Amino acid sequence: MLDGFLLVDKEKGVSSFDEIRRARKLCGEWKMGHSGTLDPLATGLLILGLGKATKQLGKLLGSYKEYEVTAHFGAVSDSYDADGKIEKMDEIVAAKKEEILDAISKNFLGEISQMPPKYSALKIGGKRACDIMRAGGTVEVKPRQVKIYSFELKSLAWPRAVFLIKCSSGTYIRSLVHDLGQVLKCGAYVEELRRTKIADFDVKNAIKLSEIKVIEESMLIAI
Repeated sequence: MLDGFLLVDKEKGVSSFDEIRRARKLCGEWKMGHSGTLDPLATGLLILGLGKATKQLGKLLGSYKEYEVTAHFGAVSDSYDADGKIEKMDEIVAAKKEEILDAISKNFLGEISQMPPKYSALKIGGKRACDIMRAGGTVEVKPRQVKIYSFELKSLAWPRAVFLIKCSSGTYIRSLVHDLGQVLKCGAYVEELRRTKIADFDVKNAIKLSEIKVIEESMLIAI
């Protein structure tokens, strides 16, 4: 039996549970969990707990996260990301760097109230909100308190901007980007998303499961 944490660099287009299924085939260990789901569009750090380490995943679920996100301004998406139905707004009138930084400092730092996306894995009556929406239903989501430790603008080439965000567990980056677009009155959605850190664990030390043939004990972080 393998026990420990495995740092996985999740690939685009697969779900977090897809990565668990892949890991199970690579090591033959059925008892496994992860440190917090990532959308299929997202890439980056996913920490898998194998064997006895699954009991320690709760501590990581509540840890801070860091993300690098590419926002596309001038349009909105019903899912708040590139996988949804996109409606163009205004890409011509570009927001200046100072306007973006001012909007962030006034609205998106520290403790904030955030509305989760309706297309999310949030459970409503025992079902995922995204599944209800895709089946033609409607959901009512409630705002939640989250904490944004830092929200840095790394680059800007309108209509795209790259941000590095450090936030509390439970924060929806898609909602942050969408809400920033609303404040700037031009709309915005997530075009690319990558989780770079969970607590002190860095994606730089993670492996892509598609590039290995077997998970060995030497790849695990001891609990």
